[in-house]
Amino acid sequence: MSIIQEIRESWGWVGINPVEIVGENDFGNLMIEDFEGKYWRLCPEDAYCEVVANTRDELVRLSSDQEFLEDWRMETLVEQARANLGELPEGAKYCLVIPGVLGGEYAISNIKTAPLVELVRFSGDVAKQIHDLPDGAEIQLRVVD
Repeated sequence: MSIIQEIRESWGWVGINPVEIVGENDFGNLMIEDFEGKYWRLCPEDAYCEVVANTRDELVRLSSDQEFLEDWRMETLVEQARANLGELPEGAKYCLVIPGVLGGEYAISNIKTAPLVELVRFSGDVAKQIHDLPDGAEIQLRVVD
């Protein structure tokens, strides 16, 4: 399955209809253009996929915003991950074992690698299950085969 199809199946419930991935980082964050020309950021570690720019011009402006770029590049975390886990295998990204949205720490002890397609699938599933919960709500994580 293509990554575009996986985004459509795992995150379509938020309203995204992806056409093309126009950017990605080493933690599997994706910048995605949709059929309406909007740009979405899919952030697996925080389990969200939301519009960040309504037009190409807005995306260009966003790409010069230093705060956004610092968050997007995740340079310190990427350097720690690379030093401890090595270079990324093809098709894989660094990831938080316990996503930040579930209380996982942005620390090397909580970072591994995973295939990008699995990050997209897992984060979409988690986000769908928790999207109506208030901040701070207690959850119970069950892993089933």
